[in-house]
Amino acid sequence: MPLYTCTIAESTLSADVKSKLAAEVTRIHSAVNHVPSTYVNVVFNEVAAENIYTDGRPAHPLIVNGWVRSGHPEDQTSRLVAEIAGAATQVTGIPAERVLVVIGNSPARFAIEGGRVLPEPGQE
Repeated sequence: MPLYTCTIAESTLSADVKSKLAAEVTRIHSAVNHVPSTYVNVVFNEVAAENIYTDGRPAHPLIVNGWVRSGHPEDQTSRLVAEIAGAATQVTGIPAERVLVVIGNSPARFAIEGGRVLPEPGQE
């Protein structure tokens, strides 16, 4: 159900670090939003270093875009963002000022997984 896309410059993170970050994002999402870990998807999108800019200059941030179903309490989403940002820094060693975490949402009915429309939060 939830989808996290981590965008980084090529060769920034090793396979082991990616695995650890994916495990942490999964653990955090499951704990905060009370869903089974099997629902959480994490994808790494590596782009050429010359294709990532911050403040109009080449940069090497870690950008984590998450999508969740609408309906989770705001304090849960705030906690989710904070914990994922903290884990990203801790696991990768990328400084906090270079980590961006954004959580977007839409109604569950706007997504299909495994051929079924997603249930509302709490109705898994």
